[in-house]
Amino acid sequence: METSSKLVIATQFYPPDKSTTAVYLGKIAEGLAAETNVTVLAATPNSASRRAGAASNPTVIEIGNWNPKKTALIQRSIAVCALAVRMFFSVLRRARSKDVVFCVTTPFTLPYGVVLAAKLRRARTLLLIYDLYPEALEAAGFVKPASIAARLLRFANGLLFRCLDSIVVIGRDVPPLLARYKGVAPDKIQLIPNWVLLPIGYRQIDPRNRFRAQLNSKFVVGLSGNLGFTHAPATVFEAAKLLKLERDIHFLLSGWGVGWKELNDLATREMLDNVTILPPVPQEELVEFLSAADVWVIPYRRNIAGVSIPSRLYNLLAVGRPVIVAAEAHSEAAIELSEEAIGWVVPPEEPPQLAHTIREAARDRSATEQKGRRAAVVAEKYGEEAALMRYRALVNALKERGGVHS
Repeated sequence: METSSKLVIATQFYPPDKSTTAVYLGKIAEGLAAETNVTVLAATPNSASRRAGAASNPTVIEIGNWNPKKTALIQRSIAVCALAVRMFFSVLRRARSKDVVFCVTTPFTLPYGVVLAAKLRRARTLLLIYDLYPEALEAAGFVKPASIAARLLRFANGLLFRCLDSIVVIGRDVPPLLARYKGVAPDKIQLIPNWVLLPIGYRQIDPRNRFRAQLNSKFVVGLSGNLGFTHAPATVFEAAKLLKLERDIHFLLSGWGVGWKELNDLATREMLDNVTILPPVPQEELVEFLSAADVWVIPYRRNIAGVSIPSRLYNLLAVGRPVIVAAEAHSEAAIELSEEAIGWVVPPEEPPQLAHTIREAARDRSATEQKGRRAAVVAEKYGEEAALMRYRALVNALKERGGVHS
């Protein structure tokens, strides 16, 4: 009979998947395994522990999953519901009363099944909020705030949040949204920001940089990474149109996700000379690519404060580049840029405002460079070990509350 407590992590994405969620969950599992037994239930192909039958920590158990294309919305809805059901039975089979069950909000259906199974087993529960629903669906225009779907999700969230023993958020803009739900005490919410995934240090602007050398412009504006439904890539493209006569400003774009189809369609139709779109850059070339731009842009839709994670911000700061974020002033990324004077905040989905800010940044290169140098210093605050220490302390506290001592 099993006598020691363990941490059960339920997630759709896990290494070898290369998404941001997978990378962070992999590091959290590895980091917490130093002090406790960790079992990961992952719905990522080839994620299972390599040494079958051998002792390993963390132990990764692969859960079968159907993964339709992101544009196939009906199929994806069915798939995420089916995954929640499979995770329910997987947690129910493995969790015990002395355990801590850790879940992430990707996909949004996952926590409902996982937390229900954990409660049936009387295990402690911990939820990591990356994206908040239905708010993210509302911001993307998929549902209306007063719709039946939004009301049902809010009702389900109310039950979920009251059942949880702890909630981890990665931004200061999330707690005000959680406070709208009755029974969510402030002491249940823990702020643990994500951390930098790249070596930290200011990178000098280098004309020989292979991503920069192909451009004749002196000032490069970058856009990279996954663009999902909470982003507004057209804002960047429309700003580029407004700046097409500024011969010393060029836009360098590369990434993946549904937003890039929109960007590629716009580029094909408009054929702007001041826009270059590259295929997704491999991880091993990311530092050089991020160092190629003078400034980076993160374009959000309206009303996304607290519902979308700003993880890419930390890697941009790590290479020593200032950032222009198009978002509400109370969003986490906007708060950080304003407090530390390492970038600019413009209203979301306002291309003229973005174009004006880019023009000003290009005209005062010295001030822009100084913001970048400060950004590299600020990035030091977001270290991996500091974040993992906070996760360890939280898991240990949940064990003690459950009467379990490591």
